[in-house]
This record gives sequence, C-alpha cells and structure tokens, in this order.
Amino acid sequence: MSAHHRTDVAPSTLSITLLDEGVEVEYTDGRTTLYRGVPEKVSTLTTKPGRDLHVLVTDPTEAEGVLVYVNDLKTHDDILESTGVGRVILDLDEESELFPGVVVRRLGELRYEVEADPEVARGRVFAFVEDDWGEDSYEFVNEADAGE
Repeated sequence: MSAHHRTDVAPSTLSITLLDEGVEVEYTDGRTTLYRGVPEKVSTLTTKPGRDLHVLVTDPTEAEGVLVYVNDLKTHDDILESTGVGRVILDLDEESELFPGVVVRRLGELRYEVEADPEVARGRVFAFVEDDWGEDSYEFVNEADAGE
C-alpha cells in the first residue's frame, strides 16, 4: 500500500501519566512512550514545515486520553489499530475537529495549525511536534495563560 492510500483511523482510549520529565502514553498493546520535556503553554500552534504532529487529549482525570497522528503516512493502519493510536489525513487547506474543542488544519503542503480550547475538550490538550532532529511539546491553554 503506498503512502497516499493511508486512511483515517479512530483512536482508542490510552493510559496517560503526566510526569515531571514529560508525558507518558501506554498503548493498548502494553508498550509505552515518553514525550519528553515540559510542554510550552500556547493558545494556538503553527508547526514548522515538514514536522510530524501528534495531538493528545486527556480526560478530566488526566489518567486517560486519545492520541491522534496528523497526516502520518509512515505507520501502517494495522500498527495504529493494535496500539490504539488514531490518525487523521488532511488534504491541502482542509481542517478537522479531532475532538470537541480541538481543531487542526493543514496549511499548504507541510504545515499545520492547531487550535484547542481545553474547557470545551474537558481535559488537557497537548501537541508533540517532532522530526529526526528533535521533539517539541506544547500544552494548549486559554490566551491569558499562554506563554507562562
């Protein structure tokens, strides 16, 4: 299957642990990953070109959440389904509401914009933006709290 034939995959509920050193996600297959670093507080986010975007929304208890990869063309559907990670594929200038209060839009070929309202989402909203050289973590807050 070629990359441009990838499809949307619905996410499953995953276990989440918020740690001083980052956010740990336990996949449905029992494996874990750690998104490292203290997330920068933002009210909106526009990614740099060509970086991978993962969006995590926790439940109100912050113990569970859903993780969605945006335009991930590398991971096969069966791997996403076995781990519980979701995927949304966006065409040029298309947008999608990943979760109530969390909207992502594709800006041209290689950039994305994420807007999130944690009050509407009823949990914490994180974005992890990464490439082969590094990873950045963000947490969405209302505008008055951004940049703190």
